[in-house]
Amino acid sequence: MAKIALDLEHALARRAREASKGATASRIVASGEGYSVADVLCTCGPGDAAFEERHGAFCIALVVAGAFEYRCATGHALMTPGAVLLGNAGECFECGHRHRAGDRCIAFHYRPEFFERLFADAGYAGRAPSFAGARIEPTRELASYVATAGAGVAASANGPDVPWDEMALSLAARVLRHFDGARSVEPKPLPRGALARVVDTLKWIDDAPDTALGVHRLAEHAGLSPYHFLRTFERATGVTPHQYVLRARLRHAAQSLADDPDKVVDIAFACGFADLSNFNRAFRAEFGVAPRAYRKRWQR
Repeated sequence: MAKIALDLEHALARRAREASKGATASRIVASGEGYSVADVLCTCGPGDAAFEERHGAFCIALVVAGAFEYRCATGHALMTPGAVLLGNAGECFECGHRHRAGDRCIAFHYRPEFFERLFADAGYAGRAPSFAGARIEPTRELASYVATAGAGVAASANGPDVPWDEMALSLAARVLRHFDGARSVEPKPLPRGALARVVDTLKWIDDAPDTALGVHRLAEHAGLSPYHFLRTFERATGVTPHQYVLRARLRHAAQSLADDPDKVVDIAFACGFADLSNFNRAFRAEFGVAPRAYRKRWQR
């Protein structure tokens, strides 16, 4: 399991040993004029009440581990690794863990006046700055941000530096462009029972992305017919089971390339890829660089 997810599992295990209530811990990893970046780790679970808060700033949060439900004025969405949570300044929101304990996000917060300038510079002058949806499903376009941010917070104190200031600006621009032609999240949430089956399946994938997991095996695990499972999974997460499994493997590989000295071929096989050339092709398509180049970037 990648270090970013392993830290969450350790926190959940510590909570279980101490029989304590779930809580959210936030650690600022970077800040600058008009923005801040926080590593947010939550140990709440099905026994904890959903918490309601208000976004004090515009928020773009990259989900790097776990799963939870998010509700705000622009929608109701299941947040999974690789997804992007969106929040407008001043907007009330609710997060809950009815079906699975724990999550970890890298949250970029933008002060309203700073975001207004970004919004205008991106070509939206004359309009009130806002996000049109609650979530962006895991996409290739944003995968490199999720991987880089996750590796950045997981690195040791002497690890490589992440250009958080550049990432904050670039990420905001990418998110705004996404809504130029994209639809917002599903307006109607799934029935609670169906959502619970999907979340249970997500944990199985996240815990062992290297396992051979086809749609029939996943459907059997969820107790649904393959056709019904496929529709339910895609509606809940925004991606197909195959896409989710592939991206889980690639995120795990990216973290291993940044953290571990193992050979690229060994990492590829350990993450569930049966062929090195397929792994190299999929990794380049997802992150824009070959695995060796990605590792060298972190070594520098």
